[in-house]
Amino acid sequence: MTDGWLDGVRRVPSPNCDDRPEGEAVSLIVIHAISLPPSQFGGGDIERLFTNTLDPGAHPYFAGICVLRVSAHFLIRRDGEVIQFVSCDRRAWHAGVSRWQGRERCNDFSIGIELEGCDELPFEDVQYARLVGLIGRICAYYPVVALAGHADIAPARKTDPGPCFAWRRLAVAGMPPRVAA
Repeated sequence: MTDGWLDGVRRVPSPNCDDRPEGEAVSLIVIHAISLPPSQFGGGDIERLFTNTLDPGAHPYFAGICVLRVSAHFLIRRDGEVIQFVSCDRRAWHAGVSRWQGRERCNDFSIGIELEGCDELPFEDVQYARLVGLIGRICAYYPVVALAGHADIAPARKTDPGPCFAWRRLAVAGMPPRVAA
């Protein structure tokens, strides 16, 4: 890893990031799910959302979200491709209003990983394999103590990664524990 950028993954830099607060260490990985349009996979719409180039006329759903300024550090596509949008040394804008273990503003101390998926469908085996590898690589560089879902840190607003996400697969693989807010 160089300057928070992981070697061997495609980079698509997002402008939707900024510096972490001085002295703030990464201690949490937040797992998300995203599909654009909702429940549809493939294409470049997630990349366009994270780079502020989403066409509001391309799908009715996009008109309501094209003004959002959001990002994540990583996206794991359905086919297992890993894309990095933000250096892990910087704060990506993935968690929004959030709270974990009594701490507000989870973006300050977390790394956000998006899985291409939705609440209604299971994730792919290759996504879990890439996720385990990615978490392992992140933990080699940062003092991560736990994993959480977006729903764990923003339960009134979010449901992802959803009921089809198999947390047990991460536990069996020896990943840090899932710790809810």
